[in-house]
Amino acid sequence: MALAQPRHAGSDAPLDIAVSSAGLVGAVIRPGDADYEMARQVHSTLVDRRPALIVRAANPADVARTVSLARAHGLELAVRGGSHSLAGHGTTEGGVVLDLSGMKGLHIDAEQRLAWAQPGLTAGEYTVAAAAHGLATPFGDTTTVGIGGLALGGGIGWLVRKHGLTIDALEAVDVVTADGRLITASAAEHADLFWAIRGGGGNFGVVTRFRFRLFPVDTILGGALVLPATRHVLRSLLPVAAGAPEELSTIAVLTPAPSAPFVPRELQGVPSVVVLFVYAGEPDAGRAAIAPFQQIAEPLAELVAPMPYPSIYEFTRAGEGRGASSSRAIFLESLDDDTVDTMLAIGASPSLPGAMTQIRVLGGAMARIPAAETAFAHRGAPVLVNIISPFQDPGEAPVHEAWAARYLEALRPAGSGAYSAFLGVEGEARVREAYPDATYRRLAEVKRRYDPSNLFHLNQNIRPAPDA
Repeated sequence: MALAQPRHAGSDAPLDIAVSSAGLVGAVIRPGDADYEMARQVHSTLVDRRPALIVRAANPADVARTVSLARAHGLELAVRGGSHSLAGHGTTEGGVVLDLSGMKGLHIDAEQRLAWAQPGLTAGEYTVAAAAHGLATPFGDTTTVGIGGLALGGGIGWLVRKHGLTIDALEAVDVVTADGRLITASAAEHADLFWAIRGGGGNFGVVTRFRFRLFPVDTILGGALVLPATRHVLRSLLPVAAGAPEELSTIAVLTPAPSAPFVPRELQGVPSVVVLFVYAGEPDAGRAAIAPFQQIAEPLAELVAPMPYPSIYEFTRAGEGRGASSSRAIFLESLDDDTVDTMLAIGASPSLPGAMTQIRVLGGAMARIPAAETAFAHRGAPVLVNIISPFQDPGEAPVHEAWAARYLEALRPAGSGAYSAFLGVEGEARVREAYPDATYRRLAEVKRRYDPSNLFHLNQNIRPAPDA
């Protein structure tokens, strides 16, 4: 089946008439409007596109009408939540941006431990609201990321070992499909679509509401241990973290020691392994759980304290602003000597001083879900490594891209696969790496049923399977 090629809008009187008659409740922004320049921005400063139309949807009906409008006029459609797509998929050159950021409805049933959430919410907004009830849904590690893209990609964050991925807490979604219908997908209805959106990203429609389970998470033990950047420390991360109670989730970062108040000034900038952690349980038990990390090597600095769960996001707040970065991610089977030596060698010669290597030891609740139950299938992977090189000057992008790509290739002997939520503009082959072959074929079949013309292609795209 030949896929329709989207066109880009210029001065289009029929489109203007269609927009005027669409009955949209939310704001419609065109080039030349006072707020257009701000409205067209996305999180990545590497992306500079000029859409012909930005619709700030106010409700699901606006979403459906905008999808139908783009389809009827053959316009490229970009769907934006928190706008954190590394590839800049939340915008388009000359097409239509469907901006969901104004849809922030949230209803929490604390007794039933359920939440109904609209896609314009950020992880931070949702988490703070849930914390007022002593509850949480597992999201990622930064507050400004939208819950939509995070949830549809999988969701690996501070509670992954105790409560699993974000998609593991998902019970149902309301979705606008490519033909403009609003349907509900769950294990009981449109089960194929519900399977696909849990890890398959925005390929299948626009989610207008999520129904999540909530878990009791109140005061946690959280903080950071700053350890020396040695082979012994890196080699010890996997056995120590994997052997910890499931209440403990960690993100270790090979990076210069941060300029933080708890780090002595003379140690700031020294190569280090910063172990960020959340113990989702009693703080006293958490101190016992982190003791093995403190015994790997004498910490250069540490901050260990009971805190409300949302406070852990303060440790990653410095990286939340708009900016540019090059990144690559891969699942590893081990942190053996060769892999650790690669990290130390390449990490010692970064493309710029602020480059970092995130090491997330997985397992626990995430690994107990059968791999075939969701489109996210890397359930058994022990480690996820994310290479990040943040920078300011867009002209430097080729240098940092080359460094991150070289780093990824050097790690390939120890692992495979990709995490779709951490993919940038890396090509179709990398999208295929995010899914086992059988999973990808099944996703392509679901895509064919719900979006045969590939209207939703500004994502880590899964092409529709050919007609049988």
